[in-house]
Amino acid sequence: MIFLISPAKTLDFSERAYSEATLPRHLDDTAELVALLKPMSTSELRQLMSISEKLAVLNQARYRDFATPFTPDNAKPSILAFQGDVYRGLDAATFDEDDLRFADRHIRILSGLYGMLRPLDLMQPYRLEMGTKLANARGKNLYDFWGGRLTEQINEDLAATQSDAVVNLASKEYFKAVQPDRLDGRLLNIDFKEERDGAYKIVALYAKQARGMMCRYAVQHRIAAPEALKQFDMEGYAYHEELSSDDHWIFTR
Repeated sequence: MIFLISPAKTLDFSERAYSEATLPRHLDDTAELVALLKPMSTSELRQLMSISEKLAVLNQARYRDFATPFTPDNAKPSILAFQGDVYRGLDAATFDEDDLRFADRHIRILSGLYGMLRPLDLMQPYRLEMGTKLANARGKNLYDFWGGRLTEQINEDLAATQSDAVVNLASKEYFKAVQPDRLDGRLLNIDFKEERDGAYKIVALYAKQARGMMCRYAVQHRIAAPEALKQFDMEGYAYHEELSSDDHWIFTR
């Protein structure tokens, strides 16, 4: 299976070295986007990304300093660089090398700047959400820019892992960059809900953490078939058959 997750805005670039790190597979496309962002002023970045002056200054410096080649000295594996709710649930810093290799084979991180990252792909710090309306040579936004590339990459990864299912644990903003009708496998959408006053509701914070926890569960149990995911039981979650359909599974607690 291939698990799709979103990136995080919060980053940690301490202790960067990892011996088996790889390079992102869409760096030429990334460089094209950086070339558009690097000349922008802080006011232009503020308007483009709807961010504060402080964040605009930070990201202007990030794009100014962006440079290749990527090395363990100037970049970090994505699964260890991203922080935030999904990645707290994933807790990849506690993985051993075999765990990281399995994660690298089966988890894919959708990214506005990098397109799609494997967990051990090196990345440099950035901020560029997939929904950003950055005009480019391919269209008016990042969805136009990435087009069918990400779907094609997922299909290549399905073939390489001899998989026939894609598990969508990404946000709507990021999954919108994928073309579901062109996937060479079953698409399984998963949601996590909390019981509140007799009804089940999605609580964003907990849902994000649960997405990471499900990836962790899959890594730790070396899950290769979708049905095994129904046994996911971390932090009190359980598969809710009555709320679920064939390709949309709901886990509740």
